[in-house]
Amino acid sequence: MYQPHSKPTIIIEYFLFRDILEVMKGKDLLSITDLGGEDIRLLISDAISLKAQGWLDMLSGKSLAIMFEKPSLRTRVSFELAMRQLGGEAIYLSPAEVGLGGRESVPDVARVLSRYVNAIAARTFSHQTLEVLAEYSAVPVINALSDWEHPCQALADLLTITEKKGELQGLTLAFIGDGNNTARSLMLAASLMGMNFRIASPSAYTIDQETLSLAQGNSADGSILCTDQPQLAVEGADIVYTDVWASMGQEDEAKKRRKAFVKYQVDAALFSLAKENAIFMHDLPAHRGEEVSDEVIDSARSVVFEQAENRLHAQKALLAAMLGGLEIPLAGYYR
Repeated sequence: MYQPHSKPTIIIEYFLFRDILEVMKGKDLLSITDLGGEDIRLLISDAISLKAQGWLDMLSGKSLAIMFEKPSLRTRVSFELAMRQLGGEAIYLSPAEVGLGGRESVPDVARVLSRYVNAIAARTFSHQTLEVLAEYSAVPVINALSDWEHPCQALADLLTITEKKGELQGLTLAFIGDGNNTARSLMLAASLMGMNFRIASPSAYTIDQETLSLAQGNSADGSILCTDQPQLAVEGADIVYTDVWASMGQEDEAKKRRKAFVKYQVDAALFSLAKENAIFMHDLPAHRGEEVSDEVIDSARSVVFEQAENRLHAQKALLAAMLGGLEIPLAGYYR
């Protein structure tokens, strides 16, 4: 039986008395919980630094394969530009070119790409596809979105909140809508950072018990609330966040979901229950007039386009740490 190649051992030396950054606790980033709270803090700090520095050459000679089963605007552009702005190369592979699991088996795709590139970012319908890809890959695999989690979005969201609010610990994030992949990653990320997380969903679309239990186990300082009352979730919140009611692949459920979520729109009345300096967030694309009103998403307190930009900077920090480009604050990175 084939045994997947082991991934290169990475030794990182640190100065400035920083704790050891376990950016990848194993070999990949499939879940936001592959990072610890301190890892996330350091990645946010590095993202802010890289954002200020602009174009660099720290990943010269490195390459990233970007493999998608479903289309994207922000994910593709941000990953491609992240590699280019760090001096590396990105190769986009469309569904038709790869035929992941159809034209060619997932293990074989992983084995082949491992001989060509230094890392793989994959956007898949099934989280299981990512897990198989990671099992057989000899290079790091990044979850660029699956049906179960969206860790890169969560990193960009925490970066945006940090820029707007400063320290994350103690802030209250209210998520209004479906307990989907974005909600899962946000709940888990918030629990790691000592934030209070509230989610309001119809009873049939609430967060799953597995994710809730994991978040509760992580959350030493923050609190978690699951409710079917959006007003209760938003009351006094620092951040109000929503997402589409029907994600890609759920188009056949769209009519049913619109009916179930009709009372869960983030409009001006609901947003007014949050703190006066609360910010509005959405991972985009938005279905205006459904999960959010134009008045809210276009308001001065909306940071949705800064969120979108920060996908680029958060992923630059992740790729730099993963592929060895960070010289400051990381002093050495050897393979």
